[in-house]
Amino acid sequence: MSVNAAPSQRILVLQYSFSAQTKKLVRSMVEGLEEYPVSVFRECLVPVDEQHFPIGTVPKTVIKMIVTLFRQRVPIQPLSSRCFEAYDLVILAGPTWSYNPSGPVLSLLDRDGKRLFRDQVVLPVISCRGFWRTHWWGIRSLLRKLGARVPNGIIFSHPSKEPWCTIGVFLKLAGKVPERMSWMQPHYKKYGHSQQQLAEARRFGEMIGRALTQGRSWRGWSLGPRWRFMRGRGGDGLITVPSA
Repeated sequence: MSVNAAPSQRILVLQYSFSAQTKKLVRSMVEGLEEYPVSVFRECLVPVDEQHFPIGTVPKTVIKMIVTLFRQRVPIQPLSSRCFEAYDLVILAGPTWSYNPSGPVLSLLDRDGKRLFRDQVVLPVISCRGFWRTHWWGIRSLLRKLGARVPNGIIFSHPSKEPWCTIGVFLKLAGKVPERMSWMQPHYKKYGHSQQQLAEARRFGEMIGRALTQGRSWRGWSLGPRWRFMRGRGGDGLITVPSA
């Protein structure tokens, strides 16, 4: 049940979604956030040159994986002026591209990072097939260099087990339908995140809204048994949402 009260906390959600997986996660999180008296403004990062999903061929997919491994930037359109207003929390959501933040997110950090994130609490949300650690370490380091406070991160990994998840994602990017391939079907049921994970994203949105409206510490959240919580140096936390 939604809380009927004037919004007391403002949240900016910056998101880039290549294959709609991040978009689905963010939509669920925002639904949870809006159960509390918070004001949410969402901004999608729009590349100057359209990024096509699926990429379409095996050679093009291989090339894309190589250039993104070296953090190739993808220029984006200017942000709305509302993104530069004062917010209590910024959620920065996007997929992992070859172990790294996506090209549009990297371009955002290069162009607008100091103005957006200095002295700001930022919560990265990562959608990935499983290899998220380099992405997490990289985005946390880049944000902190820009003056942001990054107390936590949330990771949603695709449900399928390795190596089938990587094979399935590659085939999907190349324009194939791995779910219908006889040799893949026993191991790869669906591309992307599960309904359970979307439900968890909504629940986590509720937790964020509750923490903000109650003035609770980011490091004091009760995550419950379903989440894996890893405490790092300096007391920062990392929350990984289980794929099962």
